[in-house]
Amino acid sequence: MLSFFKRHPLLWLLPLSLYLYQLAFENTAVFWYMYTFTILVLMSIAIISYSVFDQLKTWQSLLYGVLFGTLLYAMLAIGYRLLDVLPFNVQAPVSALQTIFAPTSIWHYLLLMFIIVPGEEIFWRGFIQQQLKKYMKLPLAILSASLLFGAALSFSGFWPAVIAGILTGASLGVLYEWKRSMPLLIITHLIILIMLFLVFPLPV
Repeated sequence: MLSFFKRHPLLWLLPLSLYLYQLAFENTAVFWYMYTFTILVLMSIAIISYSVFDQLKTWQSLLYGVLFGTLLYAMLAIGYRLLDVLPFNVQAPVSALQTIFAPTSIWHYLLLMFIIVPGEEIFWRGFIQQQLKKYMKLPLAILSASLLFGAALSFSGFWPAVIAGILTGASLGVLYEWKRSMPLLIITHLIILIMLFLVFPLPV
């Protein structure tokens, strides 16, 4: 039985990840502590179980990361503007999401930079997506990994976070299979958050 679960880690790791995400979003007062703990646990399991790809030079990861991060932020910003025009009442949940979960101190940004962003990419794209490729074709594996990432973010209680998670997850999944570089994904993800929280926050 143990060897079976070792060969098919998704059977226990996906329920565990969703449970940990639920715990992290359950109490907003300790969100940053619990979310960091969640990502540390999942990232540790992924690192022990799987080696990530790193097939780009450092300067290429930086250059492409800034480019793709800016493009993905623009995609999210345009999507937000479109939803704002349509009768979806997107401003209220986005405003509440930013109020409750947005980083507000230097240590929040340090956690994002050194633990949360690398951990999310290593776990969801570097491990879950690669495991799913064993059971399905690549496009479906990318889609499934992004939907699972969106499902994890659904515990936040805010539908814009789910939509953004699915879209960015799928984009980063494609980028990982294309460029085969985990540092590129981490830099891209960081650029999106820098644009989102510091440079051009969404108007609410």
